[in-house]
Amino acid sequence: MRITGGSARGIQLKTPKGDQTRPATDRLRESIFSSLGPSVQDCRVADLFAGTGSYGLEALSRGASSASFYETDRQALACLRQNVQAVLRSSGLSSDAGRVVARDVYSLKDGASLYDLIFLDPPYDSIAANLSRMFEQAVDPIASPDARVILELPGNLQPELPGWQLIRRLGKASKDKPSAAIFERAP
Repeated sequence: MRITGGSARGIQLKTPKGDQTRPATDRLRESIFSSLGPSVQDCRVADLFAGTGSYGLEALSRGASSASFYETDRQALACLRQNVQAVLRSSGLSSDAGRVVARDVYSLKDGASLYDLIFLDPPYDSIAANLSRMFEQAVDPIASPDARVILELPGNLQPELPGWQLIRRLGKASKDKPSAAIFERAP
């Protein structure tokens, strides 16, 4: 797995051993960032359930101003910290452009930092039962008024979330294939 575009293009990302972390595929990330285009420039990014940090790091590589990575798994955190440092060095960004936060995403509160672009890549087996809770407790408190949320999920799930509208769907509509749903606040 590697960074697919921008100033850190080609940087290999470390992944923890085992199957606790499911890194986003290069192909899906390329599709997402092609869809987002130059709108990533100068965004404040949150990468929730960060794992290796591939989404937030890709955003930094493509011009985001800062990224915060939320993760609780110890092995993932060790790899994440190394990945953040590698991308920051390669991109010539200051060390405060990437922040690793060892914190449960469900404990985020109103008044915390607000983000323009939020990546949500939760464990697939928890999405169906917890998606509304994820948005209420993790996304809503940190989303700026014009925020976009990119949710990675199995292709067969059709999410509907109060207060949010689906603006684009990327990937295949298959249970075993990853896809991405891009949301913005409902008018």
